[in-house]
Amino acid sequence: MIRFASLLSVTAAAAIRLHPDNPHYFEFRGRPTVLVTSGEHYGAILNLDFDYKRYLRTLAADRLNLTRAFVGTYREGPESFGITANTLAPVHERFIAPWPRTDVLGALDGLTKFDLTRWNETYFARLKDFMKEAAVRGVVVELTLFCPFYHDEMWNLSPLHAGNNVNAIGKCKREQVFTMQHPEMQRVQDALVKKIVAELREFDNLMYEISNEPYINNMITADWERHIAAVIVEAEASLPARQRHLITQNIANGSQKVADPNPHVSVFNFHYSRPPESVALNRDLSRPIGCNETGGDGQTDVTYRVQGWEFILAGGALFNNLDFSFSPGREDGTYSYAAKQPGGGSVVLRKQLRILRDFMDSIDFVRMTPIPAFVQSGLPEGSSAWAMGTPAKAYALYLHHGKQRKDRPIQLVDATPKATQLTVDLPAGEYAIEWVDTKTGKVTKQGRISHKGGMREIISPQHTEDIALRMNAR
Repeated sequence: MIRFASLLSVTAAAAIRLHPDNPHYFEFRGRPTVLVTSGEHYGAILNLDFDYKRYLRTLAADRLNLTRAFVGTYREGPESFGITANTLAPVHERFIAPWPRTDVLGALDGLTKFDLTRWNETYFARLKDFMKEAAVRGVVVELTLFCPFYHDEMWNLSPLHAGNNVNAIGKCKREQVFTMQHPEMQRVQDALVKKIVAELREFDNLMYEISNEPYINNMITADWERHIAAVIVEAEASLPARQRHLITQNIANGSQKVADPNPHVSVFNFHYSRPPESVALNRDLSRPIGCNETGGDGQTDVTYRVQGWEFILAGGALFNNLDFSFSPGREDGTYSYAAKQPGGGSVVLRKQLRILRDFMDSIDFVRMTPIPAFVQSGLPEGSSAWAMGTPAKAYALYLHHGKQRKDRPIQLVDATPKATQLTVDLPAGEYAIEWVDTKTGKVTKQGRISHKGGMREIISPQHTEDIALRMNAR
């Protein structure tokens, strides 16, 4: 009964929105919010063998507050991208789509074909239950509506392919599916968006992402993205403003300036934005900038801990690591993946990302801005520092020891124990200082300083790999 009452309260609340005092961040259930997670590979809804309740319990226990999920227009096969136990590659018989299968044989997966003119009510019941389970645990869902078909393998598995439906829809190349070239295909896509919006209108823990990686091989056109955003907006026009959902757009791999921002889009996301140059490049948009996928940089936890801290301390609002320790049957995130797996993820990493979220909750980040020149000197060669603050009131700093790889834009780490003497540009005042271990969350050194203004030397405690600093005026 307690849980049911909790659900009633969260579904009646205002949807996650831009923070009214600082739209670079979110407000969720009345609190300033950054979204931080290490989540499964987007198949929680469409894979019937994946126990999403256990998965969401795991995220909540680690105090992570975001997951990203695909709706079923796209799925992968067992060999896709070399991922073992891929949640986005269900066994064919265990794939559930928004449309029901018929009794007509001949689908390209060896099963019966779909009917794109009917809705699969079992699917929508699962979708809504997933949203409810996430809602009562305070987990925001970024629901990704579409995804380009990278290879024929993915296109051949989609209900939108003409070989997989009884409606003769999808007689086109995979490069043409999201271009508005085929009216019958567009009608199916529009109807799906409207149906999902109608089913999920009451949830406060929801954002709609137009498409995953629309920039891949130019398979998704800008006109199509604008059209889908407009369909979402129109479908929600009758809702009170406080219940309308944010629309997110995936801009690029890496970092680039958003040249022509869609006014319907509230969150601009990047993949593999490391170092996080995308945040500063788009600061003038006054919108949350997210890194809603990283995870292709090997299996070492520290790589993704560093990326998360750097992105958020650069002024980012959302960080999502792709966590391959989640798999069907191991929804508690304890799957021991193969050495060839393209990314990592672990129990340890998720606990360390919780420390990042706890750190952000401990500072008044809504009133802070990035301060690239806060550290004036003292950084060891190859190190990086990311700082934000409210001048003369509060500061936060993240320091990472490592170097830039020449062949890929990722940071490596230097695990040599060291204490670092930094020169920072600090206004006059009395300040309390706390150095935080990013691996344990413990304060390893604290004290007070009195400063007359200008340059000031501060010395960290001895640490390995990275450390964070919290400073408040007294």
